[in-house]
Amino acid sequence: MLEWLFSRQLVIALAVIGGAISLFISWSKSRNMLNEQQLAWLNKASYAFMGASIILFIGAGLFIA
Repeated sequence: MLEWLFSRQLVIALAVIGGAISLFISWSKSRNMLNEQQLAWLNKASYAFMGASIILFIGAGLFIA
């Protein structure tokens, strides 16, 4: 049914995207490339990707045995 949603590749991809955004935030903040509002928005996006990865990882453990 929704096996693709709990697939290992998707979970890892979401975590990597979140980590890459987080690295970009640190890099751009050190060079004053973005303002605080943009940094806050990107930080929320980073946590959203990582949070979705965690939720899907837990869901895969519970629903796909």
